[in-house]
Amino acid sequence: MGERGTAIRRFVPRSLNRRQAVVCALAFAAAMPSRLHAQAVSPEVAKLYRRALVFDANLIPPMQDTFPFPRKLLDLIRQSGVVAMKFTIGGMYAPFESVIEEIAFVQTVIEEYPGLYLQVRTHDDFAHAKRKNRVGILLGFEHPNVLEASLERIELFRRLGVRVMQLTYYRASAFGMGTFGDLKAGLTPLGRKALGRMNEQGVAIDISHSNEATSFGVLQASSRPVLITHAGCTAVYAHPRNKSDALLRAMAEKGGVIGIYDLPYLTPSAKQPTLADYMAHMTHALSVCGEDHVGIGSDSTVASWDPSPRELAAFNKGQAEQRKSGLPSLDRPPYVIGLNTPRRCEVIADALLKRGYSARVAEKVLGLNFTDALGHIWKE
Repeated sequence: MGERGTAIRRFVPRSLNRRQAVVCALAFAAAMPSRLHAQAVSPEVAKLYRRALVFDANLIPPMQDTFPFPRKLLDLIRQSGVVAMKFTIGGMYAPFESVIEEIAFVQTVIEEYPGLYLQVRTHDDFAHAKRKNRVGILLGFEHPNVLEASLERIELFRRLGVRVMQLTYYRASAFGMGTFGDLKAGLTPLGRKALGRMNEQGVAIDISHSNEATSFGVLQASSRPVLITHAGCTAVYAHPRNKSDALLRAMAEKGGVIGIYDLPYLTPSAKQPTLADYMAHMTHALSVCGEDHVGIGSDSTVASWDPSPRELAAFNKGQAEQRKSGLPSLDRPPYVIGLNTPRRCEVIADALLKRGYSARVAEKVLGLNFTDALGHIWKE
C-alpha cells in the first residue's frame, strides 16, 4: 500500500482483529477525499431523516489509536446522521486481555470526545443521544471466544456495557454451530445455560452468525426477543449467511428484529449488489416479518468504501490470506452500489418511500424497531 497505506494503518486500534483492521483502514482512506454526500433526496425524506432516531445494528465508527482525532474524522460521524450504532468488539479470536483493552480504548474515546460520543447501556440512552446530538456506541460481541465457556464472564462484560452477544460465529463454538458449519448441529447444553444467563442479565442474543438449527434452538429456549442484527433473506438469494422465511417469522413472533446488511451475500457471485438488490431483501423481510421487525445492520463502516485500484488490491490480498487460514471470505468488495455513502440510511429511507411505504414505516426501519426491541430485552 506504500507510504499512504502505512499512514492509514496507524489509525487502526491495536486490539482490532485483521478483518476489522482492514475495514477500518479502508474507512479512513475513504473519508479523506470529499465523498461524503449522499444522492439527492426529497425535502420530505431529508426532514424525516433529521427527526428519525437512526440506529445501525452493525457498524464501525471512524476511529484511530492516537489522539487527537483529525477534525475530518470527527465530522464524518456527524455528517452520517447516525444517532447510535452497535459496534462489534473482540473480533473472531481475540483473547480476554485484548478485549478488555479494546473496551477501555472505546471508553477512552468517549471520554475524550464527550460532546460527540456516549456509551449506550440502557434504552433511555438512545433518546438521550438524539436529544443531545451525540452518537451512541453500543458494544457487542460476534464471536463468543472471549467468554471461553465461562458463564460468569457474561455478567462481567454486561457490567462493562457489552449488551449484545452471539453464541456462534463462522463454525462451531462451545455454545452452538455457526452458519458455515454442520447444518444439523444445534444449540449445545452449555449454549442453553449461556442463553439462560443472558436472559437473566438482560443481554440481547444475536443469531446473525448461527446456523438454522442453532437459531431455532435459541428462539425456542429464550424468554426474551432474539435479534438478527445483520443478514439477508434466503428467499431472495440463498447463501449460508441469509435467513429462511421460517426463521424470520419465528424471530418476528418472538419480538425480534432483522437488520439487512450491505454485504455481497445479497447477490450471486460476481455481481456487485445494487440499491435495487438491497431493497429486494428489505421489502421481502418487511413482507415476511411485518413493519415492526425489520431494520438496518450494515455490517460496514460509517465511511464509504474506497473503490480505487490500490484499495481493491489491498482488499483482495486480505481476503486471500483469510481463505488460506480456512475462514470464509468475500469475492467482492463489501459495499452496495447506491449505498456506498456515510448517509446510506437516508438513501434507504428514500427508497422505502419511493416504493410506497409510509414515513412511519421508514422511521421504524431506520431505528425504532431495533431500539424498541432492545428496550424489551434489557427491561429488568
